[in-house]
Amino acid sequence: MNMAQKEKLVVIVGPTAVGKTELSLKLARAFDGEILSGDSMQVYRGMNVGTAKASPEELAMVPHHLIDIVEPDEEYSVAIFQTMARRLISEINQRGHIPFIVGGTGLYIQSVTHAYEFADTAQDVELRERLQRYAELEGVDALHQRLAAIDPITAERLHPNDVKRVIRAIEIYEVTGSRMADYQHREEQSGYEVMIIGLTMDRALLYERINHRVDLMMEAGLVEEVRELLDRGFDPNSAAMQGLGYKELVPYLYGEITLEKAINDIKQRTRHFAKRQLSWFRRMPEIQWFDVTEPGSREAAFATISQTLAGKFSRTPNI
Repeated sequence: MNMAQKEKLVVIVGPTAVGKTELSLKLARAFDGEILSGDSMQVYRGMNVGTAKASPEELAMVPHHLIDIVEPDEEYSVAIFQTMARRLISEINQRGHIPFIVGGTGLYIQSVTHAYEFADTAQDVELRERLQRYAELEGVDALHQRLAAIDPITAERLHPNDVKRVIRAIEIYEVTGSRMADYQHREEQSGYEVMIIGLTMDRALLYERINHRVDLMMEAGLVEEVRELLDRGFDPNSAAMQGLGYKELVPYLYGEITLEKAINDIKQRTRHFAKRQLSWFRRMPEIQWFDVTEPGSREAAFATISQTLAGKFSRTPNI
């Protein structure tokens, strides 16, 4: 497929709280774009505050996709995301618009930009149930150590509390003899005419922004949001409830820790998460990085990116 036949795609990545939403809205409005969320948590309905979803006003500025599409107890995976995103990218291109994938979930992003192929056939329900019991008896860390012994690459990517995906990775190895990492084949070249934009900033300032964002989430009712999810009967051990800001508040609501400790845990784990995000994206040489630390740097980045997109896609921005 030559460049003239490739579908257009813009991707905006970076750590949490760096300012991806603001930039994506400006660019999408300027280039007749539609935004696809590349975040593994924003798909869940009723989980708004803790996932930092765009506000109703922001959602109304340009069309958005892959937000609020499943309940917190419904199955969702990177393979499902990949299928839906590919279809939407084609539909948006057919409308003459430009799709913008915006998010910080590295595997989700790369599954689309570089055509990962996933193994969906290896299943052993009985083994899965045994591993679940093992996690309940021995603890999630012990389960995670079992994965690390057979598939250290996947273990590094998955948090011990993400029990469902840890079990799935062990299941694939036990059934097939191959690691999950081996099944995730990645094409070296993107199938799209793509521009991947990365936002970064001084680490101390980023951490300050993360801490402030958590404080704003608390003011916006994150505790009440988590309480409502529990009252609705959603399992606190489900994949959705393992999201940052949710799993830390569950023990507070159960009276096991103080609110102060829960908030500090959210801030600390979010900072660690941002560090892992940067490590993941730094391994992608295709990304064009923009440092938005200094005042005025966002406007400069927008101007440079707009000029590049105008040339790449032969579009005159609506600015």
